[in-house]
Amino acid sequence: MNKADGLSYKWSIRKTKDVLCYGLIYLCAALVVVLLAGIIGYVFVRGAGSVTFRFLTSVTSVLKGTVGIAGNIVNTVLIILLTMLIATPVGVGAAIYLNEYAKPGKLIDLVEFATETLSGIPSIIFGLFGMMFFGQTLGLGYSLITGSLTLILMVLPLITRNTQEALKTVPMSYRQGAVGLGAGKWYTIRTILLPAAMSGIITGVILAIGRIVGESAALLFTAGSAKALPKSFGGVFSKIFQSGGTMTVQLYLSATSEGDFDTAFGVAVVLLVLVFLINLGTKRLAARFDVTRK
Repeated sequence: MNKADGLSYKWSIRKTKDVLCYGLIYLCAALVVVLLAGIIGYVFVRGAGSVTFRFLTSVTSVLKGTVGIAGNIVNTVLIILLTMLIATPVGVGAAIYLNEYAKPGKLIDLVEFATETLSGIPSIIFGLFGMMFFGQTLGLGYSLITGSLTLILMVLPLITRNTQEALKTVPMSYRQGAVGLGAGKWYTIRTILLPAAMSGIITGVILAIGRIVGESAALLFTAGSAKALPKSFGGVFSKIFQSGGTMTVQLYLSATSEGDFDTAFGVAVVLLVLVFLINLGTKRLAARFDVTRK
């Protein structure tokens, strides 16, 4: 075999390997799409018929003969608002301190290790801790506020780490330019770094909302499963200190304790639509605040 034939043979082997690699990559991508389409299609086929206007606006009642998740929707919204009102400023503030103020050392390593450890703890353990500490020790019982305080512990690592990574992507020249113009540290963070990192911060916040929406194990131990709607607009505040089951909790109870799979799949359809809207909102907001595209 001469030199030209040897090069041609090696080139054909390399091309064959490239084709095989491309084929495997496309196969994996196709499997992901097929699995997603299969799950969504199955859930919608089983549950779309259960989702009606009455299903979304009424509460399940044996006396009235109604089946609905309006109370669960309200509970889910309240849980999200309570959790994010506290977790967002704390998580973003912690990330700003770790990335912009704190000096590298053992303390920072310890805080980052604790953050990563928190993000890996099973949610059922958070639920047990929340029930014992917030529910019993603090006397909050089974309530939405107990569930929210527990979820804050769960989503704080997600918000903090995403904000840290977003701040790290801001070019150092932004900081140096601000210092050269005589801007103070906090002024630089508030007017330059945070707007530049807003895309990543928003992504972290909305991903945290997605985790809250999909959580059930921790809330079963802390928030309970009550379905009642507030009796008035003013009763929304008092509802915070009462038991309330979210949509995921209702889905779990419908499929296990009650054996009502029609309601379970109906809730699943609503959750899928909600997750789709959250993902769509994430992309839209991230693109809107992405300064690198402007």
